[in-house]
Amino acid sequence: MDQAPTFTLPHFPAEPASFVAGTLGVRVADKLRQKICDDALKVGTRLPSEQAMATHFGVSRSVMREAIALLKSEGILNTRKGSGAFICAASAERNDLVTEQSVQSLLNLIEVRGGLESEIAALAALRRTPGQLIEIEHALRTIEQAVASGVDGVEEDVRFHLSIAEATGNPYWPKFVEMFAQPIRSAVKVTRANEARRQDFSQQVQNEHEKIVEAIAAGQPELARHAAMEHMQHAAERVRLADREFWRGDGGALARTLVQDPIMHK
Repeated sequence: MDQAPTFTLPHFPAEPASFVAGTLGVRVADKLRQKICDDALKVGTRLPSEQAMATHFGVSRSVMREAIALLKSEGILNTRKGSGAFICAASAERNDLVTEQSVQSLLNLIEVRGGLESEIAALAALRRTPGQLIEIEHALRTIEQAVASGVDGVEEDVRFHLSIAEATGNPYWPKFVEMFAQPIRSAVKVTRANEARRQDFSQQVQNEHEKIVEAIAAGQPELARHAAMEHMQHAAERVRLADREFWRGDGGALARTLVQDPIMHK
């Protein structure tokens, strides 16, 4: 009887133990998915044993099982009791489909943020105190400093938008933003990773942030509303302009965390 083809594990460093199990499972799944896609592995190819993969990635077997379960849910893998896990789909095509769904989830979230951020910016322009304006301007500078030092600026970007929400004087606005903090953070990781690849994108984002702050500082709510909405619309445009290479690599892996986020499925 012919034996199922096998493949060797990708040589990735072990993940640090500080990551939570769910995050590790997603990351390991992304690495296996990418390996399957890059090598164009055929249907029926058998993965190494669960224990071998767990040892290779430096994770527990429960984390490894989570990664396999994620790929099973995507239709990439199938498991057979006593035999292990096997590739059961044209992985490159399936990976493209999952990424396409992820990009649409990202665009959907940006659309929702457009309405949210524009109203928040308008209210901040009307109600912000001098101290809150200082906080907003400081948050803007920290983004620029982070980018200049080679950091992705994700946390700084999230903090910038949260500081504007706090300047509305209505505690429910920042609470609403915090409720969606995780998918927003995931979305910002994708958009900033894309924007970091092109100097013109990075400059556009900086200019858009500055326009929002200038309108809030001037106390002009309609200008602030327009600037915030324009920022979100341009973010969506930049996502649509991202090339296939970006979505096949880190961009796709980051975008897929949105599809896997429980909030996005409620």
